[in-house]
Amino acid sequence: MANWTDAEAAIAIGSRRELFVDDLLIERMAGAALRLHQPVEAGVAIRFDLPWEGPFCGYPTVIMDQGRYRLYYRGLPTAGKDGSSAEVTCLAESSDGVHWEKPCLGLFEVNGSKRNNVVLAHQPPFSHNFAPFLDTRPGVQHSERYKALAGTAESGLCGFVSEDGIRWRRFGAKPLLTKGAFDSQNVAFWSQSEQCYVAYFRTWTGGGFAGYRTISRATSPDFVAWSEPVEMKFGDTPPEHLYTSQTHPYFRAPHIYVATPMRFVPGRKVLTDEQARTLGVKPGYAGDTADTVFMATRGGDRFVRLFLESFIRPGSDLGNWVSRAGMAALGVVPTGPAEMSIYKQASYAQPTSRLVRYILRTDGFVSVNAPYSGGEMVTRPLVFAGQKLSINFATGAAGEVRVEIQDANGRALEGFGLADAVEQIGDDIDRIVTWKKGPDVGSLAGQEVRLRFVMRDADLYSLRFVE
Repeated sequence: MANWTDAEAAIAIGSRRELFVDDLLIERMAGAALRLHQPVEAGVAIRFDLPWEGPFCGYPTVIMDQGRYRLYYRGLPTAGKDGSSAEVTCLAESSDGVHWEKPCLGLFEVNGSKRNNVVLAHQPPFSHNFAPFLDTRPGVQHSERYKALAGTAESGLCGFVSEDGIRWRRFGAKPLLTKGAFDSQNVAFWSQSEQCYVAYFRTWTGGGFAGYRTISRATSPDFVAWSEPVEMKFGDTPPEHLYTSQTHPYFRAPHIYVATPMRFVPGRKVLTDEQARTLGVKPGYAGDTADTVFMATRGGDRFVRLFLESFIRPGSDLGNWVSRAGMAALGVVPTGPAEMSIYKQASYAQPTSRLVRYILRTDGFVSVNAPYSGGEMVTRPLVFAGQKLSINFATGAAGEVRVEIQDANGRALEGFGLADAVEQIGDDIDRIVTWKKGPDVGSLAGQEVRLRFVMRDADLYSLRFVE
């Protein structure tokens, strides 16, 4: 378990939704364990097949704004120096996150025509890694409700703003951040829980461009003045090249930031030279491998990496066993009542370069899993607000979940013991837990309690107290 500060204090969760992407809530488990769930491939979202897009499209961002989905990405037909004039920023749009269109925007002339989907061009180096976000800060000016970071070590990390996410302008004349390598996708957002802007960006463990690719963080109250960068910690895990961070607030629990970085493994060659030629891999990109991994943070200078295994593996498609083909887009978005989507590049540096959609159960990154033989999990002391307990869970036909509510010392509370619990069977994103006397737990709100989950052939993904 993680070594949390003030581990004996009760956790005030109020009516927040809590996931098990870290072990903050967990006091102990017996017969149960945390399980990382892998997203399932669900088809091609878009192909990077326009003349100004091509094999080196990259650093995608997916944003959901008032029911409309937007996908931003770098267009780049040929490799070259970071920040070249050949780079453009492209836009695709969708009404469902599944079927995408590339709008004809008419904003910039590229290849002799304005008939394209380009939202930024002719401003090197900013299309190299243009990374937008929707600013959710209360009171933000409508003309600046979209913001973005972009830049390299030479330019510094600069800000952009937009009212509609299509027409962008520079935010200030000077770079916002200068102490970093920035040779990756550098991301930012407004943190509701920390009440500040947070940026996660590329640095190297050895300084400059030496050592391992890693992630640093800075904060700002106003998107203008930023704190000194702090290099992130990853707990007791081996050093790895984390090429991107893709850190952002999870849409159902924004106090938890989920991250789907690309793990880069330089020099680990899988393809033969003949296979690389057959696939059309551009020279220099067949000698490395990459995949997508998963981690989370609640702010501060630490990521929690409970799992070192792949979140999204390269798979059986040989085109994904090349350099930088493990890059997930920034953004996990809902695409159905019980489904969310993650997007990942495929066949980087190849003529078939594209973005693939993957689906995962809502809240379904990590679960507390119990086998058929049974298991249980007991939380640390919690203080909640609300009248009912809702859980996101799934069982087998012979499985079950029962919930006991205990006092802070681990004694079952009258009427809420295991013998009083009604077994929960099925598969539900928001199931109200009940006991023999009903679902009302309002009399316990504001008190320190523990939750004991006794499970069999079941997964518990999240919990929340509701009115």
